[in-house]
Amino acid sequence: MNENLLQFIWRFQYFNKRNLFTVQGDPVEIIHPGTLNTNQGPDFSNARIKIGSTLWVGTVELHIKTSDWLKHGHSQDDNYKNVILHVVYENDITGNELPLLELSGLIPGILINRYNSLMLTQRFIACEQLIDKVDALTISSWKDRLVAERLQRKAVLIEDYLSCNKHHWEESFWWLLARNFGTKTNAEAFEAIAKSISIKLLGRHKNNLIQLEALLLGQAGLLSKSKYQDKYVLLLDKEYTFLKAKFKLRPVVFPVHFLRMRPGNFPTIRLAQLAALIHNSAHLFPIFSKNPTLPW
Repeated sequence: MNENLLQFIWRFQYFNKRNLFTVQGDPVEIIHPGTLNTNQGPDFSNARIKIGSTLWVGTVELHIKTSDWLKHGHSQDDNYKNVILHVVYENDITGNELPLLELSGLIPGILINRYNSLMLTQRFIACEQLIDKVDALTISSWKDRLVAERLQRKAVLIEDYLSCNKHHWEESFWWLLARNFGTKTNAEAFEAIAKSISIKLLGRHKNNLIQLEALLLGQAGLLSKSKYQDKYVLLLDKEYTFLKAKFKLRPVVFPVHFLRMRPGNFPTIRLAQLAALIHNSAHLFPIFSKNPTLPW
């Protein structure tokens, strides 16, 4: 067993989910296992799990052994404060504070054996000899379904935005624009930043690039954590402190990630680019809504 296999098993729920209980003795119902995270932080985000009589929404961390939590230093890492469930293959310590789910004994042995046989093969693609068993119609239908599901995900996201802001299309556009500036890695954090700064507030400061950067970087929590005494950073921090108090702003709780990212995609750069776009553009939503060929 390794963590990659454990992540695969948890992601697709390839284990016996009947009568699940935490090590502490509370019943567990997995409503949604979450989305796999390949960057900093816990293994899965946006999980929805009912523990006892309480529905929890947050992150899930997976380990082979429970003691790996301490070995990896997660107790001192802010990225792991929202973990709602610790999933392990084997529980090797007692006195766990987090709800703990042990999967040993719940995973079919045939799955582990098949995984081991695929990993031991010397072929470039482990399952390459199985592709001829899939007929052309199945492959074509699978591709069509991928396209439909992608469009459906995008539509559902916009519908959720509209239901949250009383069908304010420009506000929804601002949230979606910010989310896409965050790329896949920081999409949720950038969306939270956008939701914390109304489009009306943006309009008030549209002509001041420094204040726009201060708002975006400050709400992301990047100014207070700066280790550099650069004059420009200090200026942004001063502006944000004033704006934060004036408009009673609360920084977002979603951390932004830098790990395994190219410098051009660092959240600091992307937020500065977003501020520049707002500063230099006017009435973006009508432009995008009237030109469906633009990618948004």
